[in-house]
Parts: sequence; structure tokens; C-alpha cells
Amino acid sequence: MLQSRLQRHHGVVKSAAERLRVQLAIGLLVAVVLPVIARANFMPQGVLRYSTNFNSMIAVTIAVVLGIMLFRRFRNFPGVRAYEYVLPSFFTSYGLVTGVLLAFRFDYVVSVLVASLGLSIITFFILCYFGLRSTAYVFHVVPAGDVSRLEQIGNVEWIHMLEPTLPASPGSGIVVDLRADIDDEWERLLADAALEGIPVYHLKQLLESITGQLEIEHISENGLGSLAPNEGYGKVKQLSDVVTAIILLPALLPLLAIVAIAIRLDSRGPVLFRQQRMGFRGKPFQVYKFRTMRQPEAAIASGDDERKRAMTQDEDHRITGVGRFLRRTRIDEIPQILNILRGEMSWIGPRPEAISLSNWYQRELPFYSYRHVVKPGITGWAQVNQGHVAEIGDVHYKLCYDFYYIKYLSAWLDALILFRTVRTVITGSGSK
Repeated sequence: MLQSRLQRHHGVVKSAAERLRVQLAIGLLVAVVLPVIARANFMPQGVLRYSTNFNSMIAVTIAVVLGIMLFRRFRNFPGVRAYEYVLPSFFTSYGLVTGVLLAFRFDYVVSVLVASLGLSIITFFILCYFGLRSTAYVFHVVPAGDVSRLEQIGNVEWIHMLEPTLPASPGSGIVVDLRADIDDEWERLLADAALEGIPVYHLKQLLESITGQLEIEHISENGLGSLAPNEGYGKVKQLSDVVTAIILLPALLPLLAIVAIAIRLDSRGPVLFRQQRMGFRGKPFQVYKFRTMRQPEAAIASGDDERKRAMTQDEDHRITGVGRFLRRTRIDEIPQILNILRGEMSWIGPRPEAISLSNWYQRELPFYSYRHVVKPGITGWAQVNQGHVAEIGDVHYKLCYDFYYIKYLSAWLDALILFRTVRTVITGSGSK
């Protein structure tokens, strides 16, 4: 992924805190050696003589290494602030290791695991403060092609080059629109930059890496071919979706019952909202949600009115009191677990649109139907970055997020989306 290349080569000289060797050394020293030595003080016979202590040492070592790898992997995606993923990374790694210990009934020392987890989190928050904070990128821009879009991106300094000379600052990068006609002198500059080890980035790929959006403009770019989703992971994901839904459904039944009662007490109408939406491979299906809006008093006949009715605004007067809470916490989406069990949806993927809206978007936006190459999801990359939109201009940007998700479909990206969704549900802030 280009994002990792940016972090390796670009801008300010890479601090020691960002290096894998340094992170592993500090993490193992602080979160493994210190807790084990502290525990050994209470066991004079030696820390490795007892199986429980040995198991604990191996467990925290694996947890620290796995947590660091998760943390570094999440940082490769666009828009990620390092400190936001310290807790998810290490809670996940220590949770997995603890689950293995419990499943196989290994003896271990709880205090060592708890101390190691706490020290890991504190250590990486400190590393984030000193060396892993968001870096303001600096790029030198070749004056050719459509470079005006660059100014719309924040947290980046764009230096427009006036003459074909190599950048003087160490670690600088050059960005160029390779689709444009470039003068010979600028082409020689790019060749010289490559010889000097100065990274040269294609405008389109750089925008994709920084914004988390991918735009398809021409068939000739072979964008559709490069956007083929990961079929192997897709099969694993489908199985995990169904298994997770089966496991969670019994635990969610009490919540579903409480929400159903609250909806009936709040306003007239059915508990569930059913709507035909465009699904996998362009096949319509019926989606289930908790009803969050008042029932319409009359049927809507015209196509334009039906499309407007399908659009929901943030301050829509049709939203009920209970419905506003359900939307903010995304509890209204839980009944879609039925769609997952029926194989129509996934937990994570592009959100399915109402048929009237989908047909409208498909007429107005090129390649819109390609978003249906993967199963729609309850939450997705566009939702955690942009939130709910309905107008054509906003949907265009949403589509670019969907294309990015399809191209980079992976367990890592799904995990990142899951963490962001959980944060939105818990805090009530962020894109919805």
C-alpha cells in the first residue's frame, strides 16, 4: 500500500520511535521483562521454574508483539491517527491471547497479564506523543495536469515547483500527474529524482492513499480490473459473518425486545421497517431495520417524490424521539442480522441504497453499479469517513470510498472499520 511507502520515505526524517526494531525492543523490555521480574521478586526459587510464570511470560510476549503488529498495520490506512488505535490494538491482542489460555486451560498469572497490558498501553501512548503523531506531509508538485485538487487536502503542504530542479530538503517527495503531457525537462527531473532515491508519486495514487478514496475516471485506466475484490478473503468473510450472527443473535434478543417495546410506546406503526434495496450483484432484496420514523399518512405515487421520501436528512421531522436515539447509536441496524443469516448482507461493506435512489445514482454517476460487486454491509468505509449522504455530489465522494474499500478489502481494513464504528456507537460522535 502506498501509505506505508509514504511513512517510510517521506517528509521529516523518520524518528526512532517509528522504527519496528525500536518499538519491539521498548515494548518487550517494558511490558514483558519488567512485569516478569517484578513477579520473580515474590518467587525466590526462580521465575522460569514454575509453569504458570513461564506460560505468563510467553503469553505476554506474544501479546506485545501481536499488539505492535496490529498497531502498525492500522496506521497504514488513510486518515488514521496513531494514538486512537493504541487501545484497540492491545486490547485485541491481549484478549486473543487470554482466550487461548482459557480455551486450553493453561495456568497463568493474572497480575502479569494485567500489568503487561497496562504498561503496553502507556508505553505506546508515550511513543505516539514523541514520534508517532500525525505528520504534516510536504510534497513538491510538478506543474502539469490537474493538480488543483491538491489544495483541497488538509494536513499537507504542497510546494509548486517553478523550475525542474531537485528538492533540496532531505526526504522530500515529488508528485506528478503522469496522465498529463510532461515537457522533456520535467521528465529528466523525474529520472534524476529516481536516481537520487527521491520518491516520485503519481497524483492519482497519492490522492487515493491520503484521502482513502479511489476514483474511476476512464476504462482505459484498467481501474475495474485492479478493483477485483479478494475472492479468498470474501469466502472466509462470508463464513465468519454467518457464524458471528448465529453467536450474537441469542445475546441480542433481550435488547431487541426492549427496543421493540420502546418503539410501540413511542409512536404508531410496526416495529420493523422493511424496504427494497439494491444488493449484491445488483439484485434487489428486502432489508430489515427498526422503525425510526413516523408512518406516512398517504401513499406516494410519483417517482421523484418516492426518491425524495427515501432520502433522510439529519434533522428530518419524520424521525421519532426513540428513533433519533436508535439512529445515533446504530441500534436501528441490528435487525439486519437477519439479512446476514440469509446471505444478503455482511457486517461490513458498502451500505445498500433504496431502489429508487440506486437507480437515480446509477443514471447520474459512471461506474456506480460496480459497488455491488461485494455484499452490502451494516457499516462500511464510507460510513466511518463520511456518514450518511443522499445528494449526487456527496454520493460521488461516497462512491470513491466504496471503490477504495473494494480494492483494499481485507481483514485489516474490516477491523479498522469495526473499531471506528464501535467508537461512534459508544461516544455518539464521528461519521454516521
